[in-house]
Amino acid sequence: MERGRGGGGYGGGNGGYNGGRGNNGGRGGGERGRGGYGNRGGRVGGYADVVYGGGGERGRGGYGGGGGGGGYNRQQPQQDQQWNNQNRGQSGRSDQQTWRYSASSQPQDQQAWRSSGQPPQEQQWSQNRGQPRRTTPAPAPSSSSSPSPTKNSLADAVVSGVQSLKISKQTSPPSPSPLNSADRLLPVRRPDQGGTKAVQTVRLRANHFNVSYNPQSTIMHYDVNVKPVNATRNGRPVRIMKSDLAAIRNKLSSDNPSKFPLLMTAYDGEKNIFSAVTLPTGEFKVEVPEEEGTRISSYIVTIKLVNELKLCKLKEYLSGQLLSIPRDILQGMDLVMKENPTRRLIPVGRSFYPTEFNPDDDLGQGTAAFRGFQHSLRLTSQGPAMCLDYSVLAFHKRMPVIDFLHEKIRNFTLNNFRRFRRDVENVLRGLKVTVTHRPTKQKYVIKGLTDRNAGDITFEAVDVDGQVPPRRLRLVDYFRDKYKDIKYKDIPCLDLGKNGRRNDTPLEFCVLVEGQRYPKEQLGRDAAIMLKNLSLVAPGVRENNIRNMVRSGDGPCGGGIIQNFGIEVNMNMTQVTGRVIGPPELKMLDFGGKVTKVKVDNEKCQWNLVGKSLVEGKPIARWAVLDFSCNDQDCYDRDRLDPYQFIPKLITRCNKLGMRMEEPRLYETSSMRPFSSVNLLRELLETVNGKVLQEGKGHLQLLVCVMSRKDPGYKYLKWICETQIGIVTQCCLSKMATRPSDQFLANLALKINAKLGGSNVELIDRLPLFEGAGPVMFVGADVNHPAARNTTSPSIAAVVATINWPAVNRYAARVRPQYHRTESISNFGDMVLELVESYFRINKVKPEKIVVFRDGVSEGQFDMVLNEELLDLKRALGTINYFPTITLIVAQKRHHTRLFQENGRSNVSPGTVVDTRIVHPFEFDFYLCSHYGSLGTSKPTHYYVLWDEHSFTSDQLQKLIYDLCFTFARCTKPVSLVPPVYYADLVAYRGRLYHETMTAGLSPGSVTSSSSSASSSSAPSTLSVGSLDDRFYKLHADLENIMFFI
Repeated sequence: MERGRGGGGYGGGNGGYNGGRGNNGGRGGGERGRGGYGNRGGRVGGYADVVYGGGGERGRGGYGGGGGGGGYNRQQPQQDQQWNNQNRGQSGRSDQQTWRYSASSQPQDQQAWRSSGQPPQEQQWSQNRGQPRRTTPAPAPSSSSSPSPTKNSLADAVVSGVQSLKISKQTSPPSPSPLNSADRLLPVRRPDQGGTKAVQTVRLRANHFNVSYNPQSTIMHYDVNVKPVNATRNGRPVRIMKSDLAAIRNKLSSDNPSKFPLLMTAYDGEKNIFSAVTLPTGEFKVEVPEEEGTRISSYIVTIKLVNELKLCKLKEYLSGQLLSIPRDILQGMDLVMKENPTRRLIPVGRSFYPTEFNPDDDLGQGTAAFRGFQHSLRLTSQGPAMCLDYSVLAFHKRMPVIDFLHEKIRNFTLNNFRRFRRDVENVLRGLKVTVTHRPTKQKYVIKGLTDRNAGDITFEAVDVDGQVPPRRLRLVDYFRDKYKDIKYKDIPCLDLGKNGRRNDTPLEFCVLVEGQRYPKEQLGRDAAIMLKNLSLVAPGVRENNIRNMVRSGDGPCGGGIIQNFGIEVNMNMTQVTGRVIGPPELKMLDFGGKVTKVKVDNEKCQWNLVGKSLVEGKPIARWAVLDFSCNDQDCYDRDRLDPYQFIPKLITRCNKLGMRMEEPRLYETSSMRPFSSVNLLRELLETVNGKVLQEGKGHLQLLVCVMSRKDPGYKYLKWICETQIGIVTQCCLSKMATRPSDQFLANLALKINAKLGGSNVELIDRLPLFEGAGPVMFVGADVNHPAARNTTSPSIAAVVATINWPAVNRYAARVRPQYHRTESISNFGDMVLELVESYFRINKVKPEKIVVFRDGVSEGQFDMVLNEELLDLKRALGTINYFPTITLIVAQKRHHTRLFQENGRSNVSPGTVVDTRIVHPFEFDFYLCSHYGSLGTSKPTHYYVLWDEHSFTSDQLQKLIYDLCFTFARCTKPVSLVPPVYYADLVAYRGRLYHETMTAGLSPGSVTSSSSSASSSSAPSTLSVGSLDDRFYKLHADLENIMFFI
């Protein structure tokens, strides 16, 4: 990147721009983490176009936590700048400005654009404004509704739509009609023995450990059903916790060790037991002692044989004698390999963590980083292999509650407990504890604190046998007589009650139990950095950690269990040969407008913008700046936007890149207050848009929104502008914009140009296989699911597709809601058909070939993609008598495979491909690491071809995908994930923001209209119904075919 040239108020220079708040928790754009510290549950994306510093791709992999599949991938184009970057020098102001600013401190003769100060608090807006053509019939309006209302609100629109829906409740989606097994599509076979083309071959190690087994062995699969002898207790149904089920299984084994040998069985903790020997079947009574051994709980355990898993079937599949993969056998073997760590470690999702932490990993405030692992069983060309990866997660430490309060709450003292009561309740509520005053392993959930102090609490003592009449006791007397004296009588007790029963326990007898995850969002800055550093370990360190975990007695190979099933694991990593594919040739323009070849760095495959212009820079004549920092009282003066610095420099930088940006039509100031309300923000945005329209020079092309901080109302702004008004927006932070670096400005310009339909960089050569082909469309598809604890919100499906050829760097998008946690895209065919129609309207020809990249599905869902989504696509295209050839590829980032170079010190080079030994025995898959890993250990993307009507060879497809990774619009280096999937991810997350806006529109805090007076009891069902209405996600017609989501 070239550096800024300094100068006065118009001083320009190159720049960089962060691609959004990725889930990696960092402040740069970066590669998107999927699910926080490696867990899927974390939300995708974030403030996708807020410029925080640096540019690049979002990390996918988080910090290597539980379910996310390993390490925190920070292989991005220079997005690691901190918000307080001290290298951004402030240029001097020019004394000769050609625009004006209406603040009283500015000279009036310098004003050439307007600032209108605070927006009006009320603004009428038309109900029909910005509503695009519908693809499905809209619900009929109520007969009592006014045909032309003069006032409206988001809540009115939502409630009206909900009331007119035909869906009465959210149910499971209709199942597709089943196909006969003979008619079902199967993944394609590998067309060759793997690729051969390379600029370099490298010897690598993969974290796959070969698994051997006895083909003559049989694993017995049993169904387990546990019921209490007494179905009710105190008038309430008895619930059996998962921890109780494990205790019942262990007691059954200890009572009958010869019939139920513990080391010969593996239990999933619920309904399934896999055994290396035959177990008795039928009903068995198991008695488990409860607390203090004073009571016995009796259960009836029913064991029934479900299946005999003959491992010879696995050998037959690997040799090609069976067509379908024996998933039941793989699942059984996988569970067997998880049995030992399940007994000895803390399971979190599919990961395992130790009960104790390294003293050096203490994060403070009662939390610590625990180093664990995640593993899975995979089928490879060498047979089954265990893939194990290193993982780090933050947990609450096991410690006395009082000690925890001293660590967690600043200046906490028991002597002044009343002062800290609210803080104590906030940090303790919901945590699990065990007690020390009596022998028990039972865990209790903290509901809160008692109203009275321990010394003042009394309760009614009732004899369960009815021999002694009830009597009133003081809690301190009860503990002194039965257990021990209560030391701290002048503070409240913990309320550990359940099901309406009191259980007041003094704090001094309570200990936090192990295995309680600590939310990463609540970590302090220093703790978050420390956790990130523990996760971003160098390849050599990660490789050593993996080796140690494989050999550990607590790991999957310890305890002798897998050996009892005839399974052995090779303790050495798999040796593989990688091929490094050469980068493509890229083109941009020079300052004279002539095509020039872009030189790509040999090591990192980056390129810079020095002396270059964009291939197609979009002229920007009608744009405005909306400054939310100017009147924000919470913003430090030094962090407020300086328009005399930002605006001229942005114009200069865009012009240098060939975008021909004129002066803004409007500079409007505001505070961050409108972000607190959908309606307030809409009024402001419509006011700004209306002022530009009044000039009679057309609709706004671009609205640059400068925010003083990240704000949840960001989603309101995007929903309003992208679905209602139809304005392209670019957000950035005032702290970065008021002292803009060259990198910041240049990457900001790259994003703006892509959003407006321009072309930043293009491939010189046509893509492999399609050198002489007609128009080709590349499609990306993904589904965004709600957070783990959310049980009502819809999933969001997104589909993007290229609309230009052969540059294939401009995309259109469609987004739809669908039923909660449904992975199959319900309207996949119709969404692609819409995009094909858009392609035809723009290019006057339909694509002859379509290549689909599907994200977010596992091997177990391949059949769904093939026999539901692909068939739905062919059906939809057939309705217009259109039959292009189709290739369908799954792109997977949520896997555990890592590649290590022989030297162990550095990451693999961009363009490294592995398609032997650790891939499927005969299906068409490969690993491609297309990006440069500057921090941590790179994770390759796993590409899996399910359907191919273009007859790709391995070399052709691998080179095509790698070349596409250089066309990502918002950075100047190849990204880790093929752009169609990357963009689909961005769009799916944008749909999640739309849904959150809709739900906020019905909440009392953000809506003041009469429509929000609906009873709170009906709100959840109302939201789940309304959220499935496409109208709330329908893009404005002006944005349907541009990359608004970059």
